[in-house]
Amino acid sequence: MSFSSFVKNELSRINVKDKCCLNAELAAIISVGGLVAQESYQNADVRIITENAAFARRAYSLIKGLYGICPEVICRKSRKLKKHTTFILSVHYDNNQEIPDVKLNQQIQKKKECCNRAYLRGAFLAGGSISDPEKTYHLEISVRLLELAHYLMDIINSYELNSKIIKRKGYYVVYLKEGDHIVDFLNIVGAHGSLLELENIRILKDMRNNVNRIVNCETANLDKTVNASVRQVRNIEFIRDNIGFENLPKNLKEIAELRLLYSDASLKELGEMLDPPLGKSGVNHRLRKLEEFAEEKNDERNF
Repeated sequence: MSFSSFVKNELSRINVKDKCCLNAELAAIISVGGLVAQESYQNADVRIITENAAFARRAYSLIKGLYGICPEVICRKSRKLKKHTTFILSVHYDNNQEIPDVKLNQQIQKKKECCNRAYLRGAFLAGGSISDPEKTYHLEISVRLLELAHYLMDIINSYELNSKIIKRKGYYVVYLKEGDHIVDFLNIVGAHGSLLELENIRILKDMRNNVNRIVNCETANLDKTVNASVRQVRNIEFIRDNIGFENLPKNLKEIAELRLLYSDASLKELGEMLDPPLGKSGVNHRLRKLEEFAEEKNDERNF
């Protein structure tokens, strides 16, 4: 099951009692996901198409509970490889039936906080999706009308989120890309179980990323240490074979002999072997002196 389906299944099970919120949720479902063909406001056909069975049941229950209408339900099996089932809820309203608002400019202006949340919940159920948080953070709601996209964006951003709009394949997409904002959105619409699951995934991802950074840093430091050690040993061997340690100052001779004996030792370990002990910076200074001496003699020799 995709994470989008997981979220929609949870949202479809939320128990809402206030009629104003139920109306707001259904208005969003029809505005975002409803295909409306109408001759007049009192005579309309509405179809809601989805592959999510839980959402189909919720839309059916909302329409029946609020307006006493039993939508016709058609199930179609896809011929594609995965063979998804598509649910089509078809509703016909005649002149004698009260109908839910089906146009954006006919929507009741929702002043209640609870209705705003319900509206966003319906919008996500009808046209929303969320990426697998293991891969990336992205939540979006696709709508057909630019006016509706701005309406949704304004509601979302009233919660201090940073949603934006892009146009894609004839649709206007209201989206969030920051993990924190997606978590807040899930909290707003009431998907608390999905929120906890997302937070768990985020924590694990952060831990993995931190471990990878530490490992990469340690690996880089180890490579740097090994390369430096190889270079130092090569220079010291050149001095030994062509100049002789007896021609070196005592302090350089000591560190040269130790580096040859303990090529894998760190600067700290080499310093502790000296008498008296020497710090890392002191050991590094002496090894640099040896390197400069070897390069100077090698240049003279080649000249």
